[in-house]
Amino acid sequence: MASQIKQLHQQLVNKEITCTNLVQEKLNLLRANTNNTVNTLLDTLALDLAAKVDVKIAKGETIGLLEGIPFGIKDVYMVQGTYTTASSNLLKNYKSAYTATAIQKLLDAGAIPLVKENCDSFGHGSSSENTIFGAVKNAINPDLVGGGSSGGSAVNVAKDYTVFSIGGDTGGSVRQPAGYNNVYGLKPTYGRISRYGLMAYASSTDCVGPIAKSIEDIRIVLNVMSGKDSKDQTTYASAEIKEASISNSNGIKTIGYFKNFVESDAIDPKIKADFLATIEKIKAKGIEVKELDFFKSDILVSTYYTLAMAETASNLSRLDGSNYGNRIEDKNLKESYAVTRSENFSEETKRRIVGGNQVLSQGFSDEIYLKGLALRDAISENFENDFKEVDIILSPVTPSTPPKIGDSLKDPHAMYLSDAYTVGFSLGQLPTLTAPQGTETGVQITAAKNNDELVLKFANFLKDTI
Repeated sequence: MASQIKQLHQQLVNKEITCTNLVQEKLNLLRANTNNTVNTLLDTLALDLAAKVDVKIAKGETIGLLEGIPFGIKDVYMVQGTYTTASSNLLKNYKSAYTATAIQKLLDAGAIPLVKENCDSFGHGSSSENTIFGAVKNAINPDLVGGGSSGGSAVNVAKDYTVFSIGGDTGGSVRQPAGYNNVYGLKPTYGRISRYGLMAYASSTDCVGPIAKSIEDIRIVLNVMSGKDSKDQTTYASAEIKEASISNSNGIKTIGYFKNFVESDAIDPKIKADFLATIEKIKAKGIEVKELDFFKSDILVSTYYTLAMAETASNLSRLDGSNYGNRIEDKNLKESYAVTRSENFSEETKRRIVGGNQVLSQGFSDEIYLKGLALRDAISENFENDFKEVDIILSPVTPSTPPKIGDSLKDPHAMYLSDAYTVGFSLGQLPTLTAPQGTETGVQITAAKNNDELVLKFANFLKDTI
């Protein structure tokens, strides 16, 4: 699909449309939508910004490529003066005091925020059902989940309610819902985009990620958000990715795939067959394909959730209703903390806090948490060795198709296992893109650290191949 950003930009410049009408049209769609993607509409802000763009165009002033382009924001990002709820009871009335760096860069470029988008509470889930606003419904089949935790963001893009959306990916929370809704979703290299102003889930794997319908739109948004930020010491300066540099597959000679992913008993037979057919089409284009060995899915999932739960228990320990949030008073301070957290956190969030405190507790931290850290190092070393042999690793996004709404809530363990093909790349802090080709839930394209450009390059090759 061609770039919607470039198409709309040209229409605005040529005065074929007004920014106000464009924004109003999207707001109307968001208001009327039945997929339950909206937590808060930013209508007043959006229309005020749109009017300013129209004035600039009327005066004959130049506008930037993103200026006037409507976008959505997962409701875990701070945007000053707006409700930032994390789809939780605890923060349902909380207004941000500042704006996240990644979002501020988009605002500085002139992009127009339309909506804070429904998601799993604090990012805890793989279906966008763990939310006080009700389940997000899949863009293709509303009886199915939208995916999580950035479900509202992916569905809004798929339904053209937003031109692009900004999700958050910790263990697959951009890539999996992108696959469920047939759009592109990128988890960039960890540190390429500042996490400042993104509510922390697991700080060592949290990534800001764009969701869009075209590779070119992913590239444009990625470039704007990237860069070093003094407020986030994990960030680094990165070179701009040029359109010409990703327009062909030159330099990509070998790809690999993990044979245990496709040999697993858990994979849906249709996804397996389609993925292997995709591999054959790539071979037919003259690219060498290698089978790779990797850790078993249960080890990957266990390692990820051990570390992620430990980090979320630590990160959410600050939320007790004292400084912000929905405080519930009880007979003393200790009981007030307890009841505030018990009543306001979702069952899934409480499950992760309890699990995290368990693995960090005396007598368990050496046996479980430190072992998880050691396994993470081994996983990273495995990737380093793999990328000495191949340029790209290709994998299914999910082992199965989207479940029906309600099924994941009945079986949290099955929900965790649905992340089996995404969490390893998060632990490795690698750039990984879901492309909506190859299987019913897409394929995942992964490169070595800081090789985000190569991921987009291969995505263009894949789009033209399948």
